[in-house]
Amino acid sequence: MHRSTADDEFHQKVTDTRGPLGLLKDMMLMKQTSSSSLRALEFAARSHRMFIDGEWVPAASGETFDTINPATEELLATVPKGGAEDIDRAVRAARKAFEYDAPWRRMTPSERGKVIHRIGDLILENADELAMIETLDNGKPFSVARHGDIPFAADVFHYMSGWATKVEGSSIPLGQKYLAFTQKEPVGVVGVVIAWNFPLLLCAWKLGPALAAGCTVVVKPAEQTPLAALRLAEIAREAGLPDGVLNVVTGYGDAGAALTAHPHVDKVTFTGSTEVGKKIVHAATGNLKKVSLELGGKSPNIVYADADLTTAIPAVANAIFAYHGQACNAGSRLYVEKSIFDKVVVGVSDYANSIVLGPGAESTTQMGPLVSDEQLNRILGYIAAGKGDGAQIAAGGERHGSKGYFVKPTVLTDTRPDMSVVREEIFGPVLVAMPFTDASDVIRQANDSPYGLAAGVFTTNLSRAYTTAARLQAGTVYINQYHMLNAALPFGGFKESGWGRELGRLAVDDFMESKSVVAAL
Repeated sequence: MHRSTADDEFHQKVTDTRGPLGLLKDMMLMKQTSSSSLRALEFAARSHRMFIDGEWVPAASGETFDTINPATEELLATVPKGGAEDIDRAVRAARKAFEYDAPWRRMTPSERGKVIHRIGDLILENADELAMIETLDNGKPFSVARHGDIPFAADVFHYMSGWATKVEGSSIPLGQKYLAFTQKEPVGVVGVVIAWNFPLLLCAWKLGPALAAGCTVVVKPAEQTPLAALRLAEIAREAGLPDGVLNVVTGYGDAGAALTAHPHVDKVTFTGSTEVGKKIVHAATGNLKKVSLELGGKSPNIVYADADLTTAIPAVANAIFAYHGQACNAGSRLYVEKSIFDKVVVGVSDYANSIVLGPGAESTTQMGPLVSDEQLNRILGYIAAGKGDGAQIAAGGERHGSKGYFVKPTVLTDTRPDMSVVREEIFGPVLVAMPFTDASDVIRQANDSPYGLAAGVFTTNLSRAYTTAARLQAGTVYINQYHMLNAALPFGGFKESGWGRELGRLAVDDFMESKSVVAAL
């Protein structure tokens, strides 16, 4: 393969740092040595700092930690291990940037919207590099990140930029003696804690509406996938975001705990597990800060006998196997009318067996690795528990290969409502399938869960589709499709799947306070 000048320059740079030379070799073998891929590798290999008050700084302790490429189990990057002192510094910077006379607050809504829109533009301009960063950091296929996560993230910033000029109050008629009106104001300093499954996209979901509302932000990315947030900080600064408006502190759970409990944080927005979400609620009681939570799910998919199976089978498979099953709204419980149960299970199992597993950077890969060895052991543990409880494996059911955190897409049958694989969120490519005969009973089973994030319905009967959707306890109900998301469409859950909504106008409202002003005339 011909080596370009860029190749040579990059090789020298990663030699000068202690960067992951093994990654360069892998990328060369995969023929993914575009300039964007090289930039992504260079970014991973550099000596990383945190972003606080417009400056790149080390952790106060001087400590660092390593992140791992989940496809190779090798070193990917070394980042600062931030703690409570770093969180405090970042919160104070965000508080200063939120002051009434600070540059961010002095901007007109139109000016603020233009900066937010520019962030979206720069994401698109750097789409290939950002997609490769996501692939290396998270494991997802490059094609998924490039054509899904990255353009969606840009779209969220573009969409939310328009709301900066459309936040309005209203006048309240109280008679001739008073002038009364309401106005919307930003809630203040926002602590953002995000999960590892959509590192850049979840940043966009949080930052887009928070910035549109006029808030300032401290982000604590997941320790498994910190690179996207650091790269986004560079992009935000290039877009013209004033110092202190966005701060990024990398670290472990103790940093997140310090952020959620900090007395000068006015709101926390979190995406992750329900277990951690409950801890955040307790941490927020100190100053009764506002909290929005996008948490776990165990989403049901219902397939009636009259469904168009040419649509239903691939959609059901995509509902669980897209994103390696590492999506909070994954359709992980499948209920199929008994007369077509065997046919649907065979179809979904064939789909599962056809999925090509491999490193995300390979062009043929359809499913990459799980994000970590912890996640690998978790998924394999659930599969073993299901088998021990009597479940049968229709597809997958085991690790794929011996290097990297790969699990074969799995379909389990002969499952019962009391099994852990049916009750608990697995967060991996594992589907449990159960037959039903009674429409009312299947809705009861679908709702028999502490979660209520999403659900799916497949039928050609329009009345049945809407009746079922109305009875399902879920924040989003998909009909004859699954995983449709849009920047304008609110997303969130019922019950233990969370508080508040991401995306759409409702997301902006979550970062606002309403003030009533009354003047005597």
